[in-house]
Amino acid sequence: MHGTRLASVLVACVLSCGLTGVAAAQSIGRDLDDAAGLRPSAPYARLFAVPAPVPSLRQAAAAAQPPAEPSHTGFSALVRSTASDFAAFPRRRSTWVILGVGAAAAALAHPADDGLNERLQDSTAVRRVFKPGKYLGYASVQGGAAVGLYLVGRYAMEPDKGTHTNKVAHLGFDLIRANIVTQALTYGIKAAVRRDRPTGECCSFPSGHASATFATAAVLERHFGYRLSWPMFAIAGYVAASRMADNRHFLSDVLFGSALGMASGWTVVGRHGRDSFTLAPVPIHGGIALAGSWSPKRSS
Repeated sequence: MHGTRLASVLVACVLSCGLTGVAAAQSIGRDLDDAAGLRPSAPYARLFAVPAPVPSLRQAAAAAQPPAEPSHTGFSALVRSTASDFAAFPRRRSTWVILGVGAAAAALAHPADDGLNERLQDSTAVRRVFKPGKYLGYASVQGGAAVGLYLVGRYAMEPDKGTHTNKVAHLGFDLIRANIVTQALTYGIKAAVRRDRPTGECCSFPSGHASATFATAAVLERHFGYRLSWPMFAIAGYVAASRMADNRHFLSDVLFGSALGMASGWTVVGRHGRDSFTLAPVPIHGGIALAGSWSPKRSS
């Protein structure tokens, strides 16, 4: 019973950090077009009286539309888009909001790292419950699933009318990019920080399993909406927690890894249509309004 309670608390702890990052990014960290709901389904302008009400978290999440489907998802487009993702990562406000939440959570958890891992190793039930998590979070599994979706959509399915791609290829396209970005950033930080794992080897911070699965969850959240993406966030929390049960990571490692994965995933999906969004003040009778226009940007 003690092991079961500890396992439940562990998943809740990691998942709560992830969902806190979701809340922060959706309410204040997402770009203006996401947070204010200025993403119409067709390229036309909307007018908003000033001052506009601040949207609630639920309203902001509901307003975020799926990313615009690119015209091309070929290899050359993949290379160009991934290079642009790395350039866009530090320029997005949501990146720093999510990383800030993750860093703060990791700092708060750091004093309890050693004690928590020792308790986890004393519980056979916890290790048994979390054993499958390490396999789900392997980069080969996450990346393989992304490549599989991409290949099926691109070579086994007909393209949507008027494009050279389809929704399945587009999802795989985004997942591949998210995996590349998050793995590169994760291993770059590992090499720079060089924190020892609980077992004594290098390198522990941040958790690659956590970053990979939360990057996947972040991409699915934009493609399918926050309601349908909750299962993947739960899986990501389970995978992240499994790394402590397996004595390969500390709590602070998986908390920051989770935040890094979400920031990477949202960089990929958040860039769709970004450059074509404009917002400008317009004088009206009795005051000022804001005119916003958005049209999806197509990858070439």
